[in-house]
Amino acid sequence: MIDAYVWTTPNGFKAIIALEELGLPHELHWVNIMKGEQMRPEYLAINPNNKIPAIVDRDGPGGQPITIFESGAVLLYLADKTGKLLAPDGVDRYTALEWVFFNVGGPGPMIGQLGYYSFFAKDQPPAVIEAGKAKYGAEAERLFRVLDGRLADSHYLAGDTFTIADIMNFTWPNAARSFLKLDLSTHQHLTRWLDELAQRPAFARALAIQPPG
Repeated sequence: MIDAYVWTTPNGFKAIIALEELGLPHELHWVNIMKGEQMRPEYLAINPNNKIPAIVDRDGPGGQPITIFESGAVLLYLADKTGKLLAPDGVDRYTALEWVFFNVGGPGPMIGQLGYYSFFAKDQPPAVIEAGKAKYGAEAERLFRVLDGRLADSHYLAGDTFTIADIMNFTWPNAARSFLKLDLSTHQHLTRWLDELAQRPAFARALAIQPPG
């Protein structure tokens, strides 16, 4: 059994989607980051970086519990545990990992910052908010072009096969469309890929999950 500590954010949904795709038995533990629950000592014992997601695999290597935090590390661990959604070695593995880490340093933090300046920077001077939106909006657009270019040449990010790279990179552009209301229609290959992934049963199940109450 895997205990997954998540919230309804793009990073949280990465872990939920992966668990659904891999069919792993799991229990969701909702960490309400809007209420600061990620700062509670019991959660900091799991993730000292006070972010979500994190998992505790009760049956980790050697049958011992293991704790994993950071979404990229979580997805890599789950793929290696099951032998699915990531090649065990060779070119295919490293191509997928390139795109996993592309998200770690690109769409994740950049679209996240755009969301901050668009919705949450109310205490900042208007000029600062507009500068932030311009800066991170331009960078988000550049990253959308990178994804669109790759998906013009490849059905999935790592090639012809669906991998954790697709899970890793889906949630932030998806949130850009649904939450930030950005029009991505000019990126036709990216849009095709987003729409196709959203129709996968595991994605649909995961995205429909909400905290109780």
